[in-house]
Amino acid sequence: MKVILIYLLIINAAGFLVMTIDKLYAKKNMWRIPERTLLGVAAIGGSIGVWLGMYTVRHKTKHLKFVIGVPAILAVQIGLVLYFLLR
Repeated sequence: MKVILIYLLIINAAGFLVMTIDKLYAKKNMWRIPERTLLGVAAIGGSIGVWLGMYTVRHKTKHLKFVIGVPAILAVQIGLVLYFLLR
């Protein structure tokens, strides 16, 4: 259980970081982190970090793929956690 919590802390910090970096790159008109990478980080457990990053740095908040997709990924992840904890 401790390993899972450490993983989730790291992947969510990474999710927050990739959203922040991509926002900075967007402002400077530099190479961008692909959207599939941003959503991929959310899908592998970093959805809270990506979601917090979206609204902290105001990045991708007008893209339905993110506004709907990231909370949907988070809802599925919460559902899976509850399923495995309560069975």
